[in-house]
Amino acid sequence: MLWVLFLLAAWAVAGTACTRLCLAAVRAAAGGTDTGQVHELTLYEAAFLSGGPRRVADVTLVAMARQRRLLLARTGWATVVDPRGRDAMERSVIGAIGPEGQSRIAPVRATAATAEAVRGIADGLVRAGLAVPDSARTTVAAGVRQVRAAAVAVLGLGVAALLAPAPPDLPRHLIALWFALPLALTLSCLAVARVEIHPYSRWASPAGQRLLGALARNADDSADDRTYLTSVAVRGVSAIGEPDLRAAFAHREAHGGRPGGAREH
Repeated sequence: MLWVLFLLAAWAVAGTACTRLCLAAVRAAAGGTDTGQVHELTLYEAAFLSGGPRRVADVTLVAMARQRRLLLARTGWATVVDPRGRDAMERSVIGAIGPEGQSRIAPVRATAATAEAVRGIADGLVRAGLAVPDSARTTVAAGVRQVRAAAVAVLGLGVAALLAPAPPDLPRHLIALWFALPLALTLSCLAVARVEIHPYSRWASPAGQRLLGALARNADDSADDRTYLTSVAVRGVSAIGEPDLRAAFAHREAHGGRPGGAREH
């Protein structure tokens, strides 16, 4: 019977996709277990775990701007005031701005996010069990896509089976019920993935998320400068209190002149 072949194909597709996703989730969880060591997050590490490489660049820009070593104009331009970076991340930002000492903020953020300093932060967090490796994050995301594709394939095979010739004494609704089983498997796997696996697709492992949770509870942008920057690291540029500084990051103009008050070259 042709519909049985379609059913076997549906089970094969659904079972293979769900198994791959489960294995990927198990590997991601194993890679993000606690190491047993106490780890106090630095500002850059908190930024990476919360928002990835671009968040690290954002925090660096905000920190340098608050220290008056970098001017971030509300028109979306960055101007170097003090060319001496105090750490590798600041030197990466200054290098991304370029020798003229002036650049639009968007390309600076993009370039600084790919700097060697950020990769060093990521590698250290992965070794500490606080960040999810790129390979695990990619594998889980690919597994979710495969299960979605499997659900669509099961539906297609089910429709094909209903349209194919079948014994007259076999009700069509019974064929549909048989195909409902592998479809239920794929949909339930996606539901579990959304609840349980989704955190692994982000930057922080479960151990890293616990540290971030404690950090976020203590973050208050009305407190001292360190706590203010921690709030930006955890919550992003939306936590910036100064309207002009927030406007500098929100600026979306593709082309424009030099920022007001910035020096010309």
